[in-house]
Amino acid sequence: MNTNKIRVFIVSQQVLFRQGVELAVSSIEDIEIVGTADYHNGATDKIDSIMPDVAIIDVDFPTDDSLALARRIKRQLPSIGTIVITSAFNDEQLFQALKAQASAFLSKDTTKEKLIDTIRCVARHEYPINESLFTRPNVADKVLQQFQELSLQSETVISPLTRREMEVLDYIAQGYLNKQIAAELEVSEQTIKNHVTSILRKLNANARTEAVVLALKQGILTLD
Repeated sequence: MNTNKIRVFIVSQQVLFRQGVELAVSSIEDIEIVGTADYHNGATDKIDSIMPDVAIIDVDFPTDDSLALARRIKRQLPSIGTIVITSAFNDEQLFQALKAQASAFLSKDTTKEKLIDTIRCVARHEYPINESLFTRPNVADKVLQQFQELSLQSETVISPLTRREMEVLDYIAQGYLNKQIAAELEVSEQTIKNHVTSILRKLNANARTEAVVLALKQGILTLD
């Protein structure tokens, strides 16, 4: 038994979709499908019991149930990365995936190679969904608007960031976690936490994603 395999669980109402994903990764040595389910056949209990590394969630039908499941996983089982996959690859679906704090957002038209690469990224606790966000300015605006409404901000005040804080913010934009940023910059994780706290305070942001969106809109951060 290879304990280093990435353990993947698939949730979809479509049996053919679940079987298709299983077939696509069946020959991949470092990935193992550990379970499948639909939304009305014990998906929640199975995920709780199996605790996969990655959950692939088909949000085509029923959308409300599938997105609720994605939100629940992130809230109660944060170690599990979620990949939201849909045939409606549009701004609204991306926005809903971001609200559910999904790690990745894919179209059902994606290639096998892209799916496998995304599974590996999510298993490493990366957030490739950021790439989708930052190439869709309308969604970025919508995310920012929601954050501002939630925090009752009428005006955003930006305080200057230090060079080190800009480095940390750049890593956050790429989806790095505090531990990963600490390793890259060769400092302690607590030091990074302190930088993140300072960044959020200076940008008047309540969350990391909001901080990145604010920085992008203000022109103090660019994604090359």
